[in-house]
Amino acid sequence: MMLKASPTALPEVLLLEPKVFGDSRGFFMESYNAKDFALATGVADHFVQDNHSRSSRGVLRGMHYQIKHPQGKLVRVSRGVVFDVVIDLRRHSTRFGQWVGVILSEENQQQLWVPPGFAHGFLVLSEFADFQYKTTDYWYPEHERSVLWRDQAIGVRWPEYDPAGVPIGQPKLAAKDADAKPLADAEVFP
Repeated sequence: MMLKASPTALPEVLLLEPKVFGDSRGFFMESYNAKDFALATGVADHFVQDNHSRSSRGVLRGMHYQIKHPQGKLVRVSRGVVFDVVIDLRRHSTRFGQWVGVILSEENQQQLWVPPGFAHGFLVLSEFADFQYKTTDYWYPEHERSVLWRDQAIGVRWPEYDPAGVPIGQPKLAAKDADAKPLADAEVFP
């Protein structure tokens, strides 16, 4: 198999490691293969949209989700380094409000499967980062929601320094992320 899947502290959220073939010329990897993805994850969803964002150092995007038409996301970083965070927003879950964070980078080539029912976001730790992701449903702006990235009830421990030890400073946010609701006031999944 060309893909290894490992559960995170939120077992439905999977860290994926594709097989990378490299030599002095560079590398090759399959970033996605439907058959290998289904075998490694047990997820049979199909993807309908690919997205690519570029963000500069200190940009924080998140914590996003769609309350109707929830999206599963397969995320990766093709250039740079990010701290990627997922929060369980399923009220019935024993892990409701808990989070997991991982470093995704062009160096480690890891990917993260974010199932529907979870909020997702990331903080850029490199000069800039190209972030790519597939979604299992389309973007519906009228159903998009955000949970406050610094909500103390969730307690995400965002990195204060980049990998070289340089302070990140105050994150750069979009208005919708700065004005996001705390978990106690957020619309969540049943």
